[in-house]
Amino acid sequence: MTLPLSPVVDLRGKRGLVVGIANAHSIAAGCAAAYAQAGARLAATYLNDKARDWVTPVTESLGIEWTAPLDVREPGQLEELFETVEQRWGGLDFLLHAIAYAPREDLQGRVTDCSAQGFAMAMDVSCHSFIRMAKLAEPLMSEGGCLACVTFYGSERVVEHYNLMGPVKAALESTARYLAAELGPKGIRVHAISPGPIATRAASGLERFDELLERAAAQSPVREAVDIADVGALAAFLASPAARRITGTVIPVDAGEHILG
Repeated sequence: MTLPLSPVVDLRGKRGLVVGIANAHSIAAGCAAAYAQAGARLAATYLNDKARDWVTPVTESLGIEWTAPLDVREPGQLEELFETVEQRWGGLDFLLHAIAYAPREDLQGRVTDCSAQGFAMAMDVSCHSFIRMAKLAEPLMSEGGCLACVTFYGSERVVEHYNLMGPVKAALESTARYLAAELGPKGIRVHAISPGPIATRAASGLERFDELLERAAAQSPVREAVDIADVGALAAFLASPAARRITGTVIPVDAGEHILG
């Protein structure tokens, strides 16, 4: 058998949009670094002017071509972002959705007690925005592409203090499967990446998250915690032609913790 001379994860010439960089320690930053290392051309978003100061050092260090503000709760902002993608690039090859939000009072309380408004907001930002992005990306992926979102195993089993985000992430994973089925005939693949616990700013909103990190590192089969580079390596592979026959998956990158009860 003749082995290919080109690298397996090759994103040279591919155009990717990264949504969800909060700072250098965020999962989206780890994915952006892996995309860049594989040769992709990248754009990224920042939540607002306050967040931009934390995002700019990351985007500049990675040579990201351009950035734009994005708060999916703001009417018209997501549509404007994709109009910019079309104007600047004329198309899109892959997209990472790495945003989630729930009001603190709903996130830190029981699911039983969550408010209708808090539940709706969590679903809108964390799940429905992925559907909106898929719809806007579809016409820009005329030659196929890859859509990826970020989930967590609290979607399928009860994780103490994960609370409202458990049902929300379950909905996100189901959404990824349905999008994969609907967009597959157009060559658009869809995945949900499921990292183990990682110390990010988003995770800081969860009660006693440090304990969860410690348990994950101590109990996982490889006795190590995962980091954003591990997630990035998987994300880059999924966006590459090497993964062209893989779609509709929820893929754990959690040092094997998902196999434990």
